[in-house]
Amino acid sequence: MSKLNFFLFGVYPYIALAICLIGAWARFDLAQYTWKTGSSQMLSNKGMRLASNLFHVGILFVLAGHFVGLLTPHAVYHHVISTENKQLLAMVSGGFFGLLCLIGLLMLIHRRLTNARVRASSSTSDILLLFVLLAQLLLGLGTIFASTAHMDGSVMVMLGHWAQQIVTLQPQAAAESIAPVGFIYKAHVALGVTLFVLFPFTRLVHVVSAPVWYLGRRYQIVRQKG
Repeated sequence: MSKLNFFLFGVYPYIALAICLIGAWARFDLAQYTWKTGSSQMLSNKGMRLASNLFHVGILFVLAGHFVGLLTPHAVYHHVISTENKQLLAMVSGGFFGLLCLIGLLMLIHRRLTNARVRASSSTSDILLLFVLLAQLLLGLGTIFASTAHMDGSVMVMLGHWAQQIVTLQPQAAAESIAPVGFIYKAHVALGVTLFVLFPFTRLVHVVSAPVWYLGRRYQIVRQKG
């Protein structure tokens, strides 16, 4: 196992988590008024609801699938579903919700880049974040195609071991578990960890404070009487 592999998948996740927690705490404490999504709906509402809902529904199900799939020990789920069928389920559901998320994200990127008013109100980090999320989504969808070459679920098991060993503070074992997997999986994991680094410094922070009814909200601008 190389030193780079150990750093990226055994050490970097803890560095990223520390930056995420400390940075988020500092931002909330020192710049609380920046803790928001920075919605641009008042500038242009055309297609906003459809794009936003596609993106958020997709990303929520994808994140839930990753959380359950990676952190559920083999000894727990194998009584209910085989490793092969678990991988197939992950590929089908991940592909479906990943595509929903991708369509919504592409619509949001197009709107932010082509609508003059929205573009003028966007920060550099807003635009870069969208493209980082796009790269992560494309990598994730790419892993589905890569998984067709090994339908036995062996790579999924290795990725699960990596995540579980990171959570249980076993960096050496985690790095060894993920070492044999292909580049596209490692790139997807590394970029996913990097999102934790970006979290405190972008509009991603609104994820932890967005209400559950966000997806069904009406896009309405309320003005106070003068």
